Amino acid sequence: MRTVLPAGTALVESASWGVMGSVDELRAAEGPGKDAQNAFKVRLSIKTALGDNAYAWDANEEYLFKAMMAFAMRRYSSKSMTQISNVLLCNVTDRVSFWFVVTDSSKNVTTVPGSEVEAAIRMNRNRINSAFLLSDKTLQFVKITSTLSPPVEPSTPVWLIVFGVVLCLILAGIVFLVVAGIHQHKKKNIKSTERENLEEKCEVTITVENGIPCEALDLKAGHINGVFAADDERFTSL
Repeated sequence: MRTVLPAGTALVESASWGVMGSVDELRAAEGPGKDAQNAFKVRLSIKTALGDNAYAWDANEEYLFKAMMAFAMRRYSSKSMTQISNVLLCNVTDRVSFWFVVTDSSKNVTTVPGSEVEAAIRMNRNRINSAFLLSDKTLQFVKITSTLSPPVEPSTPVWLIVFGVVLCLILAGIVFLVVAGIHQHKKKNIKSTERENLEEKCEVTITVENGIPCEALDLKAGHINGVFAADDERFTSL
């Protein structure tokens, strides 16, 4: 079972924060840490993020948070020897929110500059969020803006994609013109063939006059009347 701290209960570290810190940090520990330049306020929306699977914020979760901050400081600077005991929390509320500072492990009497803590948080933001199953919207460091994920760059350059699309359009247009030309040429050939067939049919058509079939006159080759041909042969031969 996890034990949830009562609302408004300050941790033991709040007293240590005041003893080890400066006068300004002591005042910050007594009230909300607004006056401490190196202090950060954290808000967690666990219920909003996880719904029915939300976990209770207790001493174990606070220990995990301090461990993650010590990890972030060590990962940010190889010279850093930050321990879990160097991360101090105070003014924990049920909603859940609290303030924290990171003390200098070498001197143990001053806090680490807020700029270094902020840089360490930005560098390890995804790891911190993952540890609590939260996101930038549900785990907020009030003085630190949400980190935007870097834009995803396509493996293929954009100009190459555009060039490929334009080339495909040009090739498609050329193929369309070729196919359309072939289709029209076939249509013309079919029409000319049909016309020739129609003319041939007209030439061999047999007409019927007075019930007697008569061959149509061949206009191209002409037609010789047999009666007159016989007369011509009879009178012309001398």
